[in-house]
Amino acid sequence: MNISRQPAIWPISKLVFFDCDSTLSSIEGIDELARLSANEDDIALNIAKLTKRAMEGDIPLEAVYGQRLGVVRPNQAQVRHIAKIYRQKVIPDAPAVIKALQTLGVKVFIISGGLIEAVRDFGFWLEIPPERIFAVDMEYDQLSGEWWRYWEQPGGHNPRANYLSTGTSPLTGTGGKNRIISQIRAEHPGRSILIGDGLSDLEAGVEVDLFIGFGGAVYRQRVLDEAAIYIHSASLAAILPLALGRAGNSPRFAPLWAEGLRSIHAGEVSFQEAQTRMDFLAAMRRDSQTDF
Repeated sequence: MNISRQPAIWPISKLVFFDCDSTLSSIEGIDELARLSANEDDIALNIAKLTKRAMEGDIPLEAVYGQRLGVVRPNQAQVRHIAKIYRQKVIPDAPAVIKALQTLGVKVFIISGGLIEAVRDFGFWLEIPPERIFAVDMEYDQLSGEWWRYWEQPGGHNPRANYLSTGTSPLTGTGGKNRIISQIRAEHPGRSILIGDGLSDLEAGVEVDLFIGFGGAVYRQRVLDEAAIYIHSASLAAILPLALGRAGNSPRFAPLWAEGLRSIHAGEVSFQEAQTRMDFLAAMRRDSQTDF
């Protein structure tokens, strides 16, 4: 007896979580801070090595998070400058992808181990609501620098105030992203996707329906090996069809959707399971438009 499979329907996502560093922007904020703050090149290089080892799971994040900032000791102006570098090094189509997702009704979040001032400003530039941006608070020594000249400081802040400590945040340690995503999903129902480059993102993948590894800025072998879907190119266009299926192919965003689909056909996006790829492509060939 010939039993045919049901026509493939690609599920539509209501929530999309993005990492920030090496995902929405090609930089690692702490490494850039080290380059801005360190007096010696070898200090900046050592900070970058620690970041790499933490992102690849060689050492626990909590073992190096405060250590790196304690060595760098950035001031408030330098931290805020990182937001500018985030924008300068933005993954080129990230703003368009986020615009498309939000216009089509998806709730977009940033979940980052970066510092909140820089990540929040970058997220604001990407037009993500501030209440959907999660990163690490930092406390400053307001008595450092020329603190007494407060009347000359923008907004009453002391831009030369140096790093004092990080605020209490789950995002400075292992499993932090899991906790944040779990809390968000308890308040916002619907299918969810997480996109990120590092081990903390991979581990948080258990909290969502689909984890997509991003290697367009930094390649990490374990993320490639274990991610259900992996993006190899420096483009996030594939997120639109992967998140919304054919519903992402609205007239306004059709070129972006088509570019994402092209990148998948071209092998710039890999699927851990061949059947998943077949189901996705079959769903994209369906004549009927999926309702959003």
